[in-house]
Amino acid sequence: MLVVACIKQVPDTTQVQIDPVTNTLIRDGIPFIINPYDSHALEESLRLKDSHGFKAVALSMGPPNAEATLRKALALGVDRSILLSDRVFGGADTLSTSNVIAAAIKKLGEQEEVGIVFCGKQTIDGDTAQVGPGIAVRLGYSQLTLVDRIEKIDIVNRTIVVRRKLEGRYEVVEARLPAMITVVRELNRPRYPTVPMRLSSAKAQVECWSNDQLQLDVNSVGLKGSPTWVSRIFSPERKEGEIIGDGISDPVGAASLLLDRLVDGDMLAV
Repeated sequence: MLVVACIKQVPDTTQVQIDPVTNTLIRDGIPFIINPYDSHALEESLRLKDSHGFKAVALSMGPPNAEATLRKALALGVDRSILLSDRVFGGADTLSTSNVIAAAIKKLGEQEEVGIVFCGKQTIDGDTAQVGPGIAVRLGYSQLTLVDRIEKIDIVNRTIVVRRKLEGRYEVVEARLPAMITVVRELNRPRYPTVPMRLSSAKAQVECWSNDQLQLDVNSVGLKGSPTWVSRIFSPERKEGEIIGDGISDPVGAASLLLDRLVDGDMLAV
């Protein structure tokens, strides 16, 4: 049985800059990382490989340089790394991205049964949390989101029990396999690659699948298959702060002055 971890290469958000003319991200010279939530999805696929003997597959859609991210997955211990990369996939929104990844998972299922698909709960660049559920809908898989613990997997009866982290409470759910699971950080602690695994991953093959393999309608992928688009990207603008009064020698006077400014509407309390 295959366990697929969907991972994404994202820009290190502390390094992102925006072109003031084009309103697009400046990617030149920006370091890229594995989406942090996806690191936990990848780790859980490896844990199931260790505990149940599943085969772990890392899957990513992106430009050719995303191969580096998938090579890191090989260094961690996945059996296969597959990059979905084609010019016709470019400019995809979450709907179009879900179409491509679901098609790739379906193709994997033709070779060997897919039992579980892991995704991070969201990416730090898009923050939509839509791709995982979109994959589940297109494949007809059980959909389990915000999972912070896998309680039990019953291979014979094809069921899985997980705990979901909700606002102020937890929910334990049983579902049928195959299942798509989005994970939160509390699920596990990602491992580090060993030196021998790093060395072997440098020579290992990262498979690259284009639309030649998936045979998708070009109007359903990439920019053409995306009903949504980004019209503008900008950095929040804030006014310079102001020091009010002397909170050391006259704290009462400073507090009074601050209250007067808030009441007059000259300042906003955050």
